[in-house]
Amino acid sequence: MKYVILIILLWRATASVAAEQAEVRESPETLQAAIGWLKTKSTEMIRASRRQMKSSIAAFPPQVGSHYDAFWLRDYAYTLEGNIEAFSDPEIKDACQLFINALREDGAGVDCVAFDGRPIYMPGYGSMGKNPVADGSQFTIDVAWRTYQRTRDAELVKKNMERLLKCLRAVPRNPETGLVFIDPKQPWDRCAYGFTDTVPKRGDELFCSLLLIQASHQLADLSAVAERRDEAAQWKTDAERVAEKVRQVFWNPHSRLFHAATVQCNQPDIWGSAFAVYLGVATQEQSLEIARYFKEHYREIVHRGQIRHLPGGMYWENLPENSRDRYQNGGYWGTPVGWFVYTLDLVDPTLADRTFVDMVQDFRTNGVNENVFAEKAWVPDYNASAALPLAGVRAMLERRKQSQN
Repeated sequence: MKYVILIILLWRATASVAAEQAEVRESPETLQAAIGWLKTKSTEMIRASRRQMKSSIAAFPPQVGSHYDAFWLRDYAYTLEGNIEAFSDPEIKDACQLFINALREDGAGVDCVAFDGRPIYMPGYGSMGKNPVADGSQFTIDVAWRTYQRTRDAELVKKNMERLLKCLRAVPRNPETGLVFIDPKQPWDRCAYGFTDTVPKRGDELFCSLLLIQASHQLADLSAVAERRDEAAQWKTDAERVAEKVRQVFWNPHSRLFHAATVQCNQPDIWGSAFAVYLGVATQEQSLEIARYFKEHYREIVHRGQIRHLPGGMYWENLPENSRDRYQNGGYWGTPVGWFVYTLDLVDPTLADRTFVDMVQDFRTNGVNENVFAEKAWVPDYNASAALPLAGVRAMLERRKQSQN
């Protein structure tokens, strides 16, 4: 009998080793393997998240399952940027027209559109802030631009051109600087960038200003498609002016990072600094300073390959203490990892690759979550975490390729 037991134990041990070896072979230990795994996973998640609106238009909420009962604009834009191949042409054209049709009369873009077609302009299903979220117009332009890049449907652009122009003109801006502005004199004027919509930023705001620069270049492209050359030139000039103001107003040589806002939450912004490098808004000197900061403070701002909003140990001003170490006030997110590795690659390509691989390995082990802290995780099967990093890592590899030529 003891020989039978010994054989069973040996068999189990052999099976366990074989399983471990199989797992090692399947683990994305290289950057290319990690990219391949994440692209497949992102496509699966996007397709699994598909919901049908009352109008029969296909909606793609931020998360797989029934937890988000609306079609969020910025999350959808990020899935297009990272993995547009996961969608069909009819799906993205219908979604593009849906978000354009949802523009408010003054041109303001939505936070999301309810499945019954009702446009919602403020986060929290319309409960957060007095005025529309400060990034809605920029992401509407982004969706229109990416839809055209994929479909080359010039008629879709031309028939919506007046609305798109009005849309970007509706962005709330400081008349003195041209930067996106959240009025500090109002108790709660509006929410900033949606991935910091719980953060009470006031004054000129960095991230939405960066989105304005991106959207202005995109609208210039769309204006050219619509054969409106003068307006195309005007939007390019405006983008350059705003970029110069970003470098002047938000750059802090002491922190070596761009700061999030000018009045309240005038704090170093990890996401915003990485995005400024990714967009080419940061100067070469600023980009290298940011990259060196990321390397020197890596352990403070990276966890399981995912990224904090602020430097280690820092929390957003005027948020309650019980909000710390989770969500937008200390959680670590997958969404900005592409911008982060694109920046870090300037000074340490090996560490940049390792960051992306670490994130993907965490996704394989613990699921694709919205944000994590220590061993905790929130919002599983989150599309932006899986899709958007692909865009940044592609740009990083393209830059490496060009530098070798």
